[in-house]
Amino acid sequence: MTPNIMRQLWSIVETTQTKMLLQMDDASLVQWLEKQTQIQVSLDNSDADFLRDYIRSRLPLIRELAYERMG
Repeated sequence: MTPNIMRQLWSIVETTQTKMLLQMDDASLVQWLEKQTQIQVSLDNSDADFLRDYIRSRLPLIRELAYERMG
């Protein structure tokens, strides 16, 4: 996965409404973040697979950041 893809993902996380990040279940959030990233950056199958795994592994951090923005 390229640094550009990673930057795009985290930009999406930062600009997404907190409520959305906290209300979706894990599978839906992974799918939604992947789709939003794919809209911004072209992903081949290998990048898409890696991105899904990366998002899954970072869900606790993504949700923690969202909680922090609430307070």
